[in-house]
Amino acid sequence: MDWQGLWHWLYIGGMSIGSIYFALLGRNPRGLPRLEYFVAAFIPLWSGLMYLTMVLPTSGDGLERGKLEVAGQIAHLGRYADWIVTTPLLLLALAWTAMHHHKSKDWTLTFSLMATQVVVVVTGLLADLSDVPWVRYLWYTIGCIAFAIVMWGIWGPLREKTKGDAELSSFYKGLTTFFTITWVCYPVIWILGPSGLRAFDQNVDTFLFCLVPFFSKVVFSFLDLNGLRSLGHREAESPEEHFVSNTMRLLLWQPRRSRRRSRPSVLHD
Repeated sequence: MDWQGLWHWLYIGGMSIGSIYFALLGRNPRGLPRLEYFVAAFIPLWSGLMYLTMVLPTSGDGLERGKLEVAGQIAHLGRYADWIVTTPLLLLALAWTAMHHHKSKDWTLTFSLMATQVVVVVTGLLADLSDVPWVRYLWYTIGCIAFAIVMWGIWGPLREKTKGDAELSSFYKGLTTFFTITWVCYPVIWILGPSGLRAFDQNVDTFLFCLVPFFSKVVFSFLDLNGLRSLGHREAESPEEHFVSNTMRLLLWQPRRSRRRSRPSVLHD
C-alpha cells in the first residue's frame, strides 16, 4: 500500500475542509478584520495545493514535480514551497493577535519575524539539497539559529504588545504555547528523519509532516480566530468559541471566569 500517498491525500482533504471553514467563518466576522479570515483560509488552501504537487505524477517516470532525488534521498520541494509562504503568514496572524487592541501595528517587528522565518525555510531546503554531510548539518544549524530568533521574537517583544490587557495576554500565552510546541516539531522531525539521522523511514516522516502541519495551520487558526471572537462576545459565544476559551483556561490552569460582558475592543480593518 502507498502509505505516503494516503497521508498526502488525507492532508489535502484536511486542508480543503479548513480553508472552507475559515472562509465561511469570515461571513460573520464578529468585529475582526476580514483580512484575518482571508489569511486563515489562504494558508491551508496554498498548503493543500503544494502537497498536491507531491502526489500527481508529471512525467513518464512517475516522479512528482514536488519531489527531487538528491544523493539517494528524496527532497520534498512541495513542502518548502508550502512553508516559505504559509509559515510567515502564520507569524503574521500571531502578530495580529498580539496587537489585537493596537490601532497602530508594529510592522517592523512583524516583517522582521516573517523575513527571519523565510531564512529558516531556505536553509532547510539548502540542507535537503546538500549531499555533503557536514554542509547539510551546517545549513541545518544556521536554520536552527534563525528559528531560535523567531521564538525569541514571539515570546519577547511580540508578547510585550499584549501587556495592559490581562485577558488578551493570557490568551496570547496559551496560543503561543501551542504555536511553539507544533513548530518545534519541524526541526526535530527533520533531524531524526531520512534527511538527518534516519531514526525512522520515509513513511513515518511523511505521516509526521502531514500531522504536525495540520495542527500548526488549521488547528492553530481555529484556536486563534475563535479565541479572538470570544474575547469581545463572551455572553454570546458559539460552541467553537466556548470550546476554545475553555481549552485555553485548562492549558493555563485558570479558573472559569464569570460571563460578564467584556470591554469592547478597538479593531480596525
